[in-house]
Amino acid sequence: MRRFLYENGLSLTFGALFLATLVAQAFVGHSDFNNTQVDHSDPTMSLGRYLLSSAFWVDVMENWQSEYLQFTLFVLLTVWLVQKGSPESKELGKEGLGPDVGGGLRRRLYSHSLLIVMGTIWVGSWLAQAVTGRVEFNAEQFDHREAALSLWQYVGTSDFWNRTLQNWQSEFLAVGSFAVLTIYLRERGSPESKPVGAPHDATGVEG
Repeated sequence: MRRFLYENGLSLTFGALFLATLVAQAFVGHSDFNNTQVDHSDPTMSLGRYLLSSAFWVDVMENWQSEYLQFTLFVLLTVWLVQKGSPESKELGKEGLGPDVGGGLRRRLYSHSLLIVMGTIWVGSWLAQAVTGRVEFNAEQFDHREAALSLWQYVGTSDFWNRTLQNWQSEFLAVGSFAVLTIYLRERGSPESKPVGAPHDATGVEG
């Protein structure tokens, strides 16, 4: 068990952090939802029912889709684009797919499997955001005795794009700033940083 924990410490730690924050979000989201219901003289909801509601899942999905979009684009763009001095970039002049892997269709699919899986999770979670967001949006429409929208109509609303873009812009800022800051700043012992003594223009070098 100790060896398993040692060899998988990074994934287990982030998995634990994910579960802890998801549970915390459920409790505070439930409290916030019910406070809003009381303010509008609407019926409150049990925690169990809230966890199955679109009100909870639209908030979860809008964050998941933006995170997976971030990594999908990072995986794809770092194939072709470089950033001089960043350890998050390939060395200058080595961009592109590299030598042909050969081996037929199965091998070729495997050679792009990371991008395929990350992109599939992003599209799936974005679709889930649209579906749950529509349900939540239409619930408010009914409260105001206004017409419900189809999924296609909802995807064209400012509510959907506000939920989407407020997450996208923060993810793009975080990734872009990280790629630039690692040119000049260091964290001793981290593979995401260049060695402390590495020059600023050293590209694709990890500590």
